[in-house]
Amino acid sequence: MLSGSTWLHAIRKWHWLFYLLFALGALAGVASWAYSPSLSPEMLTARYANDKSKFIDVAGVRAHVRDQGSPDGIPLVLIHGAGGSLHVWEGWVRELGSKARLISVDLPGHGLTGAWPRDEYTVEAYGDFIEALADALNLDRFVLAGHSLGGAVAWTFAATRPDRVSQIILIDAAGENREAPWPTRLARLLVVGDIGIYFKPEQWVRRKLSEAYADPAMVTAERVKRTAELQRFPGNREASLQRARTQEPLDPTPLRGLAVATLILWGAQDRWVPVADAFRFQNDIRAAKLEVFEKLGHDPMEEDPKATAAAVAAFLKPIPVRPAPIPPPADPPESIRPAGGNQVTSRKAANHVR
Repeated sequence: MLSGSTWLHAIRKWHWLFYLLFALGALAGVASWAYSPSLSPEMLTARYANDKSKFIDVAGVRAHVRDQGSPDGIPLVLIHGAGGSLHVWEGWVRELGSKARLISVDLPGHGLTGAWPRDEYTVEAYGDFIEALADALNLDRFVLAGHSLGGAVAWTFAATRPDRVSQIILIDAAGENREAPWPTRLARLLVVGDIGIYFKPEQWVRRKLSEAYADPAMVTAERVKRTAELQRFPGNREASLQRARTQEPLDPTPLRGLAVATLILWGAQDRWVPVADAFRFQNDIRAAKLEVFEKLGHDPMEEDPKATAAAVAAFLKPIPVRPAPIPPPADPPESIRPAGGNQVTSRKAANHVR
């Protein structure tokens, strides 16, 4: 039988093991509390879709789309920013619905759309997605509006496909090369990023929204819950990680060759993309119009939908109808075809054949 002093000596000898087991237990407890699995897509769809929502195949993904407003109005395609959803445009739908046909969509890896089999979530890939969306909705030319990351998608799309857009609207848009924010740098770290995306997102979402809006009252419990829960739609967090690790710095050079009529809207209180970038966009894009809203932050279309939509309404122009293509000339009768099979086009040559 061991004496008390012997037990004490054994405990002192192996004290590091007790500390290690205690630390592992604490870590396991924290991980169990912080871990947040994906939520049921059926539950999220029932909670965040509405009677205007429809789900259509766009480039191989089941995309959540809302097509609202005037069916005969100017088609306006709306692209949200990183971590957002089509819900950010509902204020504009109310304000512009009588003048425009407003088409909003959850980008792949966002909202109720979820993962894209293509497994690419860069600005360039999203441009391909928007083109496929326009084709699926039989849109020839349209107005394209984008916020933040969606703004980069909008101006990149206009630079590469100018025949598809009549006007573009950039709202606190990404575009200037700058150092990635610390959450993106953290996500790029192996293991840290892979594990971190599965922690409960509510605290991070609340902090993110408090920085995005100039008005603290915009950070409602409902908005925090919706944003956090949609991040837990299957595939969305993995897509965010993939985007953080694969998106190359944007090259603003194409902006200088952009000839599409452009409206730039910016919140002067934006803490993420400074208003100085708005003036750079204005200098780079020919015939660009800029409106700065002094009391608004990074999401001006949500904070003041009435004022921002009024600027859009004044900017929108009817899309000219493309002239019908001239049909090719009909083939001449066989009697004026030379024996070799080449068509004779001049009347003099035709007479000579006769």
